Amino acid sequence: MTFGNDDKPEGFRRVAAALAARGHPHAPLWLEVPVRTSQEAADHLGVTVGQIAKSVIFRRRADDRTVLVIAAGDRRVDERKVAAITGPLARADAVGAVGRADADFVKARTGFSIGGVAPLAHSEPPLTLVDASLARFDVIWAAAGHPNGVFRLAATDLQALTGGAPVVDVVQAP
Repeated sequence: MTFGNDDKPEGFRRVAAALAARGHPHAPLWLEVPVRTSQEAADHLGVTVGQIAKSVIFRRRADDRTVLVIAAGDRRVDERKVAAITGPLARADAVGAVGRADADFVKARTGFSIGGVAPLAHSEPPLTLVDASLARFDVIWAAAGHPNGVFRLAATDLQALTGGAPVVDVVQAP
């Protein structure tokens, strides 16, 4: 079913409004079941796991900044690569500069729960990186602010939707 009801959760409504404000052609879809993982989303939507743009939240230790990595669902984010790009000295040896955020940090900083973190409409704007491997696909799907919400987009749309986030290599080799 498509969005249009005011009874949807706040995070979903926030993403729908942000997409509409940016002129995105695809309104988010409300699914009858939650899809908390890339595999669940791919199975439900009938696409490959790589077409799911998962949002992974890190916490930069130097200043407690939120780092959002939007990665292909079939890839594993390489924390060292993220640290090298976003760490306090942005060096390849910046081990420990970033770490995975816990559920409380994610909710407080993004306004979304894990499993529904969208690539846009965060409570506090994160430092965002887009996985270059997403460019393999013409169509991808991302969370829309709730585990039951998703929206369709092109990988090239991510830069515009995220305010110009750089497209970089942030994943482990397949």
